Amino acid sequence: MEKFAILARVEARPGKENEVLEFLRSALPLAVAEHGTVNWYALQLGPSTFGIFDTFESEEARQAHLDGPIAAALVANASTLLQGDPVIEMVEVLAQK
Repeated sequence: MEKFAILARVEARPGKENEVLEFLRSALPLAVAEHGTVNWYALQLGPSTFGIFDTFESEEARQAHLDGPIAAALVANASTLLQGDPVIEMVEVLAQK
C-alpha cells in the first residue's frame, strides 16, 4: 500500500482558471514518467480552486516528486497563474481500496 502522499491546493488568479486547468492536464505525462509516483490526480475543487493528490511507496519517492519537473513548473508559473502560494501538505494514507 502506498503510505506516503501529497495533497496540494492552488487558487487560480481571476481569469486564469482555464490556464491552470490546462497546466494541470499537461502535467500528466510528467507524472506518468515518474517511476516513484504510483497515483497522480489533478482535481478541480471549485470554480477557481484546484488540487493535486499523489501517492508514493516511500518517502524518497515523495521527495523526488517534490524535486521534480511538475513542482518546478508549478513554481515557475505560480506568479502568473496563481492567486497565492500553493498549499502543499505531506499526508499519510491510512486506508485505500
